[in-house]
Amino acid sequence: MIRLQSYGALGDQIGAIVLAPRAPIGWYVGAGLTFMLVLVLLIAATYLFAVGVGIWGINIPIAWGMAIGNFVWWIGIGHAGTLISAILLLLRQEWRTSINRFAEAMTLFAVVCAGLFPILHLGRPWFFYWLFPYPSTMGVWPQFRSPLIWDFFAVSTYLTVSLLFWYLGLIPDLATLRDRAKRRRTQVIFGVLALGWRGAARHWQRYEQTYYLLAALATPLVVSVHSVVSFDFAVANVPGWHSTIFPPYFVAGALFSGFAMVLTIAIPLRVAYGLEGLITERHLDLLAKLMLAAALVITYAYLMELFIAWYSANPFEQFVMLNRMFGPYAALYWTYMVLNVALVQLVWFRAVRRRHMLLFAISILVNVGMWTERFVIVVTSLHRDFMPSSWGIYTPTVWDWATLLGTLGLFSFLLFLFIRGLPMVSVHEMRRLLTELKHQEAAA
Repeated sequence: MIRLQSYGALGDQIGAIVLAPRAPIGWYVGAGLTFMLVLVLLIAATYLFAVGVGIWGINIPIAWGMAIGNFVWWIGIGHAGTLISAILLLLRQEWRTSINRFAEAMTLFAVVCAGLFPILHLGRPWFFYWLFPYPSTMGVWPQFRSPLIWDFFAVSTYLTVSLLFWYLGLIPDLATLRDRAKRRRTQVIFGVLALGWRGAARHWQRYEQTYYLLAALATPLVVSVHSVVSFDFAVANVPGWHSTIFPPYFVAGALFSGFAMVLTIAIPLRVAYGLEGLITERHLDLLAKLMLAAALVITYAYLMELFIAWYSANPFEQFVMLNRMFGPYAALYWTYMVLNVALVQLVWFRAVRRRHMLLFAISILVNVGMWTERFVIVVTSLHRDFMPSSWGIYTPTVWDWATLLGTLGLFSFLLFLFIRGLPMVSVHEMRRLLTELKHQEAAA
């Protein structure tokens, strides 16, 4: 349970992180290290633009490599933020109030990282705007039967709605920071961002209506976005991909990796900024249980993949599954099976859920396992297809790894900027929850 505080103390604790004249030394160290990885991404992208996608390990028949796997992985990470923010809000789950703000920010930054990969993978990325359905003077419209166009609409819609939902929730807190700020420049910046918020009854009424409307719009996106991403594979007549199980399979995997990333962020964050009274053990326990529930769905999907390959009596489907388990990439297959299926079963035990460092390690390994799974899905269905004469092996190059590490740096660097510049916990929602808790305590 959240430890009871006064309204002023609550605002001071959260607002002081943003309004402090200087950030802690650890913030500068972390931001500096992650910015170095951003520079790695810039170098890799610049070299890619100059030379082409041949710097990656992709070849024929493996025309898709780490870039597409990274895209799917990053899109998945963003899903937990939308679920925590929108769906749990509609279900009146009040425990979300301590973690929804940074989970929403995590969604935005993950989608930004994901959006880079289809552009970089285009071959001629300077023509990325051809994906837009703009009125071309040449009368050439995008190919609407292409999954690339579907991805554009899905990701852009997801980013737009998530950004609006995140910013709308920030407005009352931006006004609080405006009123608490001492420096004139800070007052002006937060005053402009607060859009004239005064806390009037009319403001709160319109805010609540709009906030719940956007939550209702964002809810179907949790299912639709990763379902559309899964169509990149499912609509192809390729063994291992051409399966109707892919949409729910990808959605469950997205929530699984997303909850793991929320835990990865929340555990060190509460310690670094002394937020144990706001992000409590109960929050971590519930997040761990949600991660475990998603893991069970993923385990079922893995078993159904094997069952469908056997039951279909399709020799090509059966070969793909056997190739994954015993072929050149078998080590990766069994790695993600151990990490995504076996390791997560430790979360059944309360003692594990209460050991935060152990839970932190499990959450990191889960995301490693989910990235490995995406890699295996992309590569193993391509490197050995229908004709043995066209088989090949995919080996990522240093530029593949540099691009992945660069997006990890970009994601982390944006998180550091968010932590320093905006309240990572919703002040007004915590105050409302505090009022309800005090009423419940008085009634008891």
